[in-house]
Amino acid sequence: MSEIKVSVLMPVFNAQEYVGQAIESILNQTFKDFDLIIADDASTDNSWQIINKYKKKDSRIRIFKNKENKYIAENRNILLSHVKCKYIAWQDADDISMPDRLLHEYEYLEDHPEVGIVGGYLQFFNDKGNLGIRKYAPDDSSLRKQIFMFSPVAQPAAMIRRELFSKIGKYNLKYPPAEDIDMSFRIGTMYKFANLQEVVLKYRESDNSATYKNLRTIESNTIKIRMSYLSNSKYPHTFLDILYNLAQLVLLFTVPASYKIRLFNFVRNSRY
Repeated sequence: MSEIKVSVLMPVFNAQEYVGQAIESILNQTFKDFDLIIADDASTDNSWQIINKYKKKDSRIRIFKNKENKYIAENRNILLSHVKCKYIAWQDADDISMPDRLLHEYEYLEDHPEVGIVGGYLQFFNDKGNLGIRKYAPDDSSLRKQIFMFSPVAQPAAMIRRELFSKIGKYNLKYPPAEDIDMSFRIGTMYKFANLQEVVLKYRESDNSATYKNLRTIESNTIKIRMSYLSNSKYPHTFLDILYNLAQLVLLFTVPASYKIRLFNFVRNSRY
């Protein structure tokens, strides 16, 4: 194996049904100069046993197991503590990376030193088939204009410069499970955003996902994070941004999670 350029970080908790597919999607990448670091967050199913089987087959895999459940933000910080290379890429245990994902994201960051995080399109799917594609604008200017409504980069599909964590810190444990939104805002204070104009990840949609189970907490913390950046000159906002967040706050207590997610997906996926 040549010099490691990218560490793929995979937090795992009770993902026995899908974690094998997620691991294989990384091992089958056209880009080969990576290692795969997996942290099992005290799973109670067979996830740890499955992870161990893959480690025995491929020397690029490193694995760790938490003695107690740390939850996603802290588990991500644990993974970051094991990284020494230039870039990190996130891979959730139930998603599937496209074969050229790492190659194209690595090449983009190499060519654009001003960009701190790069993502791409998501192909939503479930056990019944594909559910549609979520597109993201390519350029920093467009992404910055929408950040008070939508995440500029899908972090499950992102590659990030490792150096930025020494400048802005690791994931904030104050905002679980909306730490991705907080991290995006912090990255944008020092770096630019970007997205490849191609599907880089198949994103699994499930009623058992953390998004469905914790939607009210996610929305509440997301609104708090957005409001904390209203006075930041890096993120100019409009009256429509304020109105959108007020509407989201009202819906927080009045509409069931499944309906809100369908509404959000319809609105968000109709863009671009």
